[in-house]
Amino acid sequence: MSAQERRFNPYTENGGTILAIAGQDFTVIAGDTRQSEGYNIQTRYAPKVFRLTDKAVLAVNGFAADGNMFVQKVQQRLEWYQHAHNKEMPLRAIARLIQTMLYAKRFFPYYVYNILGGIEDDGSGAVYSFDPVGSYEREACRAAGAAQSLVQPFLDNQIYFKNQLPPSGGAHPKHLPLKEVLSLVIDSFTGATERHIEVGDGLEIYIVTASKRPNADLEAIANLKQVPGGFIGGEDGEKIYVVRRELKKD
Repeated sequence: MSAQERRFNPYTENGGTILAIAGQDFTVIAGDTRQSEGYNIQTRYAPKVFRLTDKAVLAVNGFAADGNMFVQKVQQRLEWYQHAHNKEMPLRAIARLIQTMLYAKRFFPYYVYNILGGIEDDGSGAVYSFDPVGSYEREACRAAGAAQSLVQPFLDNQIYFKNQLPPSGGAHPKHLPLKEVLSLVIDSFTGATERHIEVGDGLEIYIVTASKRPNADLEAIANLKQVPGGFIGGEDGEKIYVVRRELKKD
């Protein structure tokens, strides 16, 4: 009798795309809502972006079951920290916590690509990107998921100004204003939806602003025609706004 090889693959890829962009005193984190497996659309509303604290938002992409479980575990650890210390965990510490949790499962990892965005203690916007086994770094922008190969080069050009000559008599700005960042996020997902079957249906945008930032950009947020959305942050400290838009359904 010949030997037979048995294999078991517990993972699958559920499509979708996430991205985050850090500004001087804000961070924008976004993800589409389509969940699929190949050409089979499983659901048209599967959130990929989750609020952790008044300063932190986590976007997950990859294997949906692992992503949902990992978000629950992170939220549980943050709740324990809140009860033990009577304060919310800082963004930098949340990034380290996520790295530790991912690395602890490195031999049977969560098949999830995480992007953490929010406000640091000094009021600056920050984005941390992770691979499934915990390697991470702080960046100005990052995209992950099915349309990463389409979206990341666009962000490299528009945020890092790669392959762009500096304006005459000056230099590229270090940070873009919120209005321009929101426009880039919408353009990124609009282009990805038109070109990738695993991206589409809906778009959720979380906007985290520092406590010292004035509310002058509320008009830019309101112009996005949120359907529905709203304000879910604290009144006196950092603020989190949620915008939901429709993308192509087919």
